[in-house]
Amino acid sequence: MAKLTFIALDGTHFDVQADNGSTVMENAVRNAVPGIEAECGGACACATCHVYVDEAWTAVVGEPESTEEDMLDFAYDVQPNSRLSCQIRVRPELDGLVVRVPARQS
Repeated sequence: MAKLTFIALDGTHFDVQADNGSTVMENAVRNAVPGIEAECGGACACATCHVYVDEAWTAVVGEPESTEEDMLDFAYDVQPNSRLSCQIRVRPELDGLVVRVPARQS
């Protein structure tokens, strides 16, 4: 298991325990993190689970693959640390991961 911290737009922290192998998006939905809509259910077919990975974690999380990069074109206010949370698999190295939820989803 890994601890994930979601920071909502209003600054509220949501600390959740996530099973290895699950996705960051699945854990956001299970824990009712506001702002993570996940309309496609994790199929990487929308950009409604967009998050900003905390700068301290970008290297550990890694870069998006080409399909995710294409979908990020549809996200609101994309930044260099933008990722789709459905594409981030929880693994032991991500224990303590911090992500921020954007002002809105596309």
